[in-house]
Amino acid sequence: MSPTPSTQGPMSEKPLLRTLAGERRRCPPFWLMRQAGRYLPEYRAVRAKAGTFLDLCLTPDLATEVTLQPIRRYGMDGAILFSDILVVPLGLGQAVSFEEGRGPVLEQLDEIRDLSRLRLSDLRERLAPVYQAVRQVKAVLPSPVTLIGFAGAPWTVASYMVEGGSSRDFAIAKRWAHEESTGFQQLIDLLVDATVEHLSAQVEAGAEALQIFDSWANAWVEEKSSVSLRRWCLDPCRCIIATLRVRHPQVPIILFPRAVGPHIALFAKESGASALSLDDGVPLAWARATLQPMLPLQGNLAPRLLVEGGPALATQARLILSELGQGPFVFNLGHGILPETPPEHVAELTAIIREGPPA
Repeated sequence: MSPTPSTQGPMSEKPLLRTLAGERRRCPPFWLMRQAGRYLPEYRAVRAKAGTFLDLCLTPDLATEVTLQPIRRYGMDGAILFSDILVVPLGLGQAVSFEEGRGPVLEQLDEIRDLSRLRLSDLRERLAPVYQAVRQVKAVLPSPVTLIGFAGAPWTVASYMVEGGSSRDFAIAKRWAHEESTGFQQLIDLLVDATVEHLSAQVEAGAEALQIFDSWANAWVEEKSSVSLRRWCLDPCRCIIATLRVRHPQVPIILFPRAVGPHIALFAKESGASALSLDDGVPLAWARATLQPMLPLQGNLAPRLLVEGGPALATQARLILSELGQGPFVFNLGHGILPETPPEHVAELTAIIREGPPA
């Protein structure tokens, strides 16, 4: 793979963008999911002053500060905007809050007619503080660092909207999808449009790359065939990516369909994504042989190893670098940093990545 014409010029100086365009680098660029978060004492200090979690997300100065904190500490190649995937339901008009010890709480969508209270036309105005934070981060971000915008995939976001919060089995959302599929499709279609608008607004404000998180795509892996996985996860993401390609052809899009096992090959072949982010359950040799010839990969250190640190962390990190570092590759985790992660272990990992793959 070689860099596309859209990466020439100023963008070509950014290691992450060059890699997402298909370039292999001896020392892969890296960033970490949830790199701005509770494991950092400086984040906890800002969070204590912010009020609610949503206040933190929707106050541009505070969101800017916590976005930059891990860049100052570790010098990642990518800075992902501090926000949350559930700002999209908020932007559509659904009540969203975050409760200590419980997590997100949403005004549950009980039936199809509840969709009438959601307004796509209000999304950009409601989420204006998010886009202001993007502008502020971009204005002060070190020039080699790529600013990453993001959103949740329609299925993942829909599951929270229908369940009223987090769920272990997604029973309500899956029953709606099976028994009232036409109505559930209306919700997914609305979220496709909302996600395009949200991501486009981030690009217009200064985001240089995008990631789509389908954190709960694994809910459909239990089905007897891949039909539901295609309909509710792959097809909506493919539609979002295709639309963004028309609007912002220069912006690479990373897709993260978490824990779908070998079905991840479908996303590599059919999604249209620029790169695929791997969870820590994806075998490295298989990913190198099957997926990496199709597109750049990102991943996939288990977050628990970052908590453990020491030899276990070093061994697996070097194995990932050895297996995937021979092609276009962005080092990351298989999911987000855990809150109990010691900050010094992130420094250990940073040093290992900067050494590059073993000779």
